[in-house]
Amino acid sequence: MWKGPESFPCCSVLLLGLQDLLSCTFRADKKAGAGMCPVFCAVTALFLVSLLATQDLLLVTWYVSCLLCCNRFIFGVSSSYTGPLSREEALLCSCEAGAECQLFTSLCVWLVSELKSVSHLVENVSPTEGPADSETFQLEMSGVMSELHCPYTSLTTGNVTSRLLEPANCLQLIVFLSTELEAARLLKKPTSEPAQHDEDVLHELCLIGKALGLPEISPDAPVSELMRELETKITKLSGTVPMSPPLFKVQLQPEQWETLQELHHSMLKEYECRMRMLVTRFDVTVQSFHWSERAQVKGKPMKEVYWPLRESLTSESRITIPHLLAAREDYSRILPTCNATFCLKTRSAIQKVLMIGSVPDRGGRPNEIEPPMPMWEKRREGGGGGRGHQRWGKRDERKRK
Repeated sequence: MWKGPESFPCCSVLLLGLQDLLSCTFRADKKAGAGMCPVFCAVTALFLVSLLATQDLLLVTWYVSCLLCCNRFIFGVSSSYTGPLSREEALLCSCEAGAECQLFTSLCVWLVSELKSVSHLVENVSPTEGPADSETFQLEMSGVMSELHCPYTSLTTGNVTSRLLEPANCLQLIVFLSTELEAARLLKKPTSEPAQHDEDVLHELCLIGKALGLPEISPDAPVSELMRELETKITKLSGTVPMSPPLFKVQLQPEQWETLQELHHSMLKEYECRMRMLVTRFDVTVQSFHWSERAQVKGKPMKEVYWPLRESLTSESRITIPHLLAAREDYSRILPTCNATFCLKTRSAIQKVLMIGSVPDRGGRPNEIEPPMPMWEKRREGGGGGRGHQRWGKRDERKRK
């Protein structure tokens, strides 16, 4: 009779070594453990095939119990199974009863629920209250097997209501769900972004409170209470400052906020494109001044003056959606900068307006250019002699008559 994993030293060393390797890796760095998922799945699959080939239910039961306890070392106590089927004897007895055993179905329900929390599994399995719910449990489990593309024919073919009546099929089901759960947990990325986002929001709110003169805010303070204090302080300060009504008064829906964000993104891209063009033209214009001989001599002083100003010119816009929310109605007034009377009234030391008279027409139009004068040449000798003299001779005779 089989007395435990000692009778199979190779399998025992392989599984325990795999558990130690994964536990050490996950304790050191969870991200490093995610890359080991293909190795883990391959070793687990080969080990499971060798176990099923032995057709020893006790050996398979021992492997399943070790696989369930492996979660404690890899994923922590909160993610491990701590039910009554952690012991080999109880697990084997529940598998012999099959789908009619409430302990067995509760273990399957726990595995499916844990799998749903770390993957995109849609199917669900309801807990049973007795042997009468065994057929419903097997029907729901059949849907889970179909969605997970289970490769074991004993769990996907045959009569649906009689698949989980054999102990070997029940153990195979638990092994399949356990390995799928561990693979899904390994592939799942760490969800540290929401916590980081909450810390950033709290930090920004603390900065706002500091700017408004509020007492130092505790990091453990509820966000709702902090928002109420900020709103009260802002409302009090807004009443003492003459300010026009806000320009943006519409309450937007979440879909409209997304559309506004997309519009803002497209406008930022347009602004950056135009700004890059202006900065490039500015660079080319400055480079043209370096072509002269005097600029070559004073090139270093010119760069010392030019580069600090040039580095301040960036193509990125600092306008965000909060600027839109803070805009007032007076921002919507369009100033007629081309009106001479208005420009004279708004002239200042910063904005100097120089009004000049009519600019003379300097010409230069292609259709007004006159053709060039022909080149003067010397007369040819003997050209046009005979006929010309005869013609003038006849004219003289007519005058004499």
